[in-house]
Amino acid sequence: MSDNSSEANTVINKGPAQKSKPERGKKGLAQVLLLITIVYVAMNLRAGLISVGPVIDSIGKSLGLSATALGVLLTLPVLCFGAFAPFAPRMLKLQSAERLILFSLVLLTGGIVLRSNLGSPGLFVGTFLLGLAISVVMVLLPGIIKRHFPVNAGLMMGLYSTALAAGAATAAGVTVPMEQWLGDWRLALGFWAVPAVLAALAWVPQVRGESAFSARQSTAVPRLRSNWLAWQVTLFMGTQGAIAYSIFGWLPLILIDRGLSSLDAGFVLATLMSIQLSTSITGPWIATRGRDQRPTIFVLMMLVAVGFLGLIYGATSAVYIWAGIFGLGFGGMFAVAMALLVLRSPNPQVAAAISGMSQGIGYMIAAVAPLIVGILHEYTGDWNAVAAFMMLLIAGALWSGLLAGRARFIE
Repeated sequence: MSDNSSEANTVINKGPAQKSKPERGKKGLAQVLLLITIVYVAMNLRAGLISVGPVIDSIGKSLGLSATALGVLLTLPVLCFGAFAPFAPRMLKLQSAERLILFSLVLLTGGIVLRSNLGSPGLFVGTFLLGLAISVVMVLLPGIIKRHFPVNAGLMMGLYSTALAAGAATAAGVTVPMEQWLGDWRLALGFWAVPAVLAALAWVPQVRGESAFSARQSTAVPRLRSNWLAWQVTLFMGTQGAIAYSIFGWLPLILIDRGLSSLDAGFVLATLMSIQLSTSITGPWIATRGRDQRPTIFVLMMLVAVGFLGLIYGATSAVYIWAGIFGLGFGGMFAVAMALLVLRSPNPQVAAAISGMSQGIGYMIAAVAPLIVGILHEYTGDWNAVAAFMMLLIAGALWSGLLAGRARFIE
């Protein structure tokens, strides 16, 4: 409130009202351009990652990598998210968020280029750099959104999470045709350096236009490890991420074991990922219409539960219906989890801190869950134990989400 009041007083003290209109128009244009830039940057935070999965078989055969090595390759970025996300807010003591994001986008471009060169060492080192860069950007962008869009932060986070999903869907659908067209998986993966470098160039005006106020305020980063509400947001982020990565990794095999062909199983997953885009943008908007986010979280988690049970036990003739139900719940679940990072934060500094804490711990949980699913399936020989584990995750997400969804600020 004090920041808004001081800004209002500054405008009043400048003089007549007619002088403030051009300033308001200029500020509005700057916000629109910032929003477009954030959306484009967010699309690049998933494209470089998801593009590996569709050509993973070509990578393994070309470099002679074992299944274990390929598993490490797929898990490495998620582990980077968990390892480096908590440190990103502390880096604000050294540089502003705008400059750190620019540095990270340049590093992202370099990681993508390196990943397609120098054989296996370049593949793993480039993937490591890519994961490091993305972890920093994902942590700092919510603070940027909170600072520049304090009134509509929930809706802006919905657009942000939708851009993440859109980038993932684009990479999933384009990478294989690009490999066939270019004739090499290296070129298909290296292509994603082009939109990444464009994202870095698009972000340059934000560094040039950063205010002394934003840079000065970025130095005070609170510690939230003893705050219960911060842990509720973190647990919701972690459990919903564990559900997502488990489904993305194992759903095709579950459906194949139920009698679907590998092609049909892939189509079901693609349908699920496409449908999630609808609630990814509408979920946070609906969640901010009421007094708090608990009703929306409850409905979304019920959709996730019903959709999952239908996918694993329901009639296979209705598998696309179950995928649609799950997709509707999952898209909104992820978007609301991201929105809570700013809705529970009273200022950009807390938004950066809770973003680092929840995404750091959350992605560690998300990285372990698919491994547990694999172990349960291997030792039991069916999917019943996996179903019980997944329902436990859904119950945990519902419990922590209902607590995090209350209309409160992190102190």
